[in-house]
Amino acid sequence: MKRFGPAHVSPPTRSNSEIAQDFLDLSFRLENGQPLPFMTRFEVPISVRINGTAPATLSSDLDALLVRLRNEAGIDIRRVPAAKTANISINTVPVRQFKHMRPTAACFVVPGVSSWGDFRRLRRSSVTNWKTLRKRTRMAIFIPDNVSPQEMRDCLHEELAQALGPLNDLFRLPDSIFNDDNYHSILTGFDMLVLRAYYAPELHKGTTRQQAAAALPRILARLNPAGEFATGHAPVSATPKSWENAIRQTINPAKSHSARRAAAMRAVTIARNHGWADVRTGFSLHKLGRLTLAQDAGLARCAFREALTIFRGRPEMRLQAAQITMQLAAISLSDGDAQIAINQANSSLPALLQAQDAVTLSMVLMIKAEALDLQNHTTEAREVRLDSLGWARYAFGSKKAALDRLAGISALTPK
Repeated sequence: MKRFGPAHVSPPTRSNSEIAQDFLDLSFRLENGQPLPFMTRFEVPISVRINGTAPATLSSDLDALLVRLRNEAGIDIRRVPAAKTANISINTVPVRQFKHMRPTAACFVVPGVSSWGDFRRLRRSSVTNWKTLRKRTRMAIFIPDNVSPQEMRDCLHEELAQALGPLNDLFRLPDSIFNDDNYHSILTGFDMLVLRAYYAPELHKGTTRQQAAAALPRILARLNPAGEFATGHAPVSATPKSWENAIRQTINPAKSHSARRAAAMRAVTIARNHGWADVRTGFSLHKLGRLTLAQDAGLARCAFREALTIFRGRPEMRLQAAQITMQLAAISLSDGDAQIAINQANSSLPALLQAQDAVTLSMVLMIKAEALDLQNHTTEAREVRLDSLGWARYAFGSKKAALDRLAGISALTPK
């Protein structure tokens, strides 16, 4: 298994005025759209523990994340032994129990409890209701115990960020983990800036949206001086529920493939009708491409290429561009265009490595290895393939899962 070293994220490139609006929309609404009257946050040094047994990768990934939160977000947060009381408790839960309680969730965080038993006992009480929360003292993060190392790490980043800071997600954000599109799997430079602002001394639990709006210009000017001179973009229009509902249907495993494909087409239509040229349109096209590839390869190629054009338009979407490029490299491989596939694979590697996306990285390397074999570069192909399997063990977990992915990529190669 290969592992990533320390993260090196890029600072946000957008203007502070845009970031301030994002902060307000993230911090004063729940994911279901309900408004929050004021902020809540921890007001003391924060302690974190892992309850019970957990994979070694979870422990080391948690330690790495806590270092980042201290250094990049300026949050006083430390890990304590499992035997000690902690503000935030991380729990791995048997998958059957987890899916019985939250069948569609990858992982989740709950206020007011520390353990799975607490959550089951209090889940319908006001104690675990974000809407009635007045201050943050105890949080519990729950992760299924059968997921891959990367999935556990991704859950750590997303749920710990929510335990500490904003509770909302925004599909319009191109450079954030606070987005249900799942492009980013580790906290970005934007996310760390939001968390640093969330714990700025000018703010506190009980701060209203109006008070935060008045304080944010000074806070962001101090924390992100480059954002004072960044070029602003046109205001992003609100995301309609019709588009969100369509997108959520594309990722709903309970829906048939044809229903998901139809939902992707609706999402693209809605995005185009609103004139968006941002991450939401690119995401819609990405979903359409993936869901139509088997039935209409021509439509899928057009969708991927249009999405790539959008993602290449702004520097904060380079990860999305790399993930689309992987799709196009797979198509090039299936067409027998080995050199094009290799060029596409190589162009995507820097962004994937920086974003620590082992899932896409391993698949890109598998594609490159197959393309090298097509060119009879057998030795180099073997080295790249072994490299891909190391990343695949972190991305997908078991050796079998890694080899299954490799077999799937190999099947694309013209024989």
